[in-house]
Amino acid sequence: MKLGLIGCGKMGGALLRGVEQALGKGGLQVALSDVVPEAVAALGQCLRCKVTTGTPAEAAAVSDVIILAVKPGDMKPLCEALGQVPGSRLYLSIAAGISLTHLETWLGEKQRVIRSMPNTPALVGRGAAAFARGAKATAKDAALAAKILGAVGTADEVAEKLLDAVTGLSGSGPAYIYTVIEALADGGVLMGLPRAAALRLAAQTVAGAAEMVLSTGKHPASLRDEVTSPGGTTIAGLEKLEQHGLRNAMIQAVRAATEKSKALGA
Repeated sequence: MKLGLIGCGKMGGALLRGVEQALGKGGLQVALSDVVPEAVAALGQCLRCKVTTGTPAEAAAVSDVIILAVKPGDMKPLCEALGQVPGSRLYLSIAAGISLTHLETWLGEKQRVIRSMPNTPALVGRGAAAFARGAKATAKDAALAAKILGAVGTADEVAEKLLDAVTGLSGSGPAYIYTVIEALADGGVLMGLPRAAALRLAAQTVAGAAEMVLSTGKHPASLRDEVTSPGGTTIAGLEKLEQHGLRNAMIQAVRAATEKSKALGA
């Protein structure tokens, strides 16, 4: 795979390292470009595959797939410049709030475009991403996007209109869960646990519970019932969560973040 990356920050770098791990160094050729030379050099040192560097146009010219990982405000001039590069290729954007319509207009009618929304746990190989394909992107392109994004977690194809909801759920979701972990740890400290132990227990509990949902395929409610004994400690805790509205707070957080995402992209 001839893969280019424009914007060598943490997220783009995580995607490249994940793809290299999945394909092996012999199955990947990478072209890197960034306005910060140190970022290019640092990422290049982390990769074992063949790496070239250059301008965005030079990276695009030698690549079949280009990951666009620059800030949303930099996307328009970048895409307009890339639209002048001869040939056709697949562009995979991970910039929040930039619509397929805008990307396709800026890049030109010959280019295939996929818009995606990854999240920060991709940095540790546990990301949750979704993507939508543009008018000219094929099923093969979608499979390739799923392979790239799935190299650092999960990847689901959705209609573009649902990417705002993805932003509200999984894009912003890690921040919600960090707050849950912090609150659980604070509860442990309140009950006498040392801070370090409370934080470790809280984080591992969240990670383990999530893995149970993913590995068993059971509904969370079913798994919850399995650990909720009549008259026991768990149901006492769950009663307090219901009294204080944890479930509704989470639902409203996703709603608010989704609506904010829509407003930013308007």
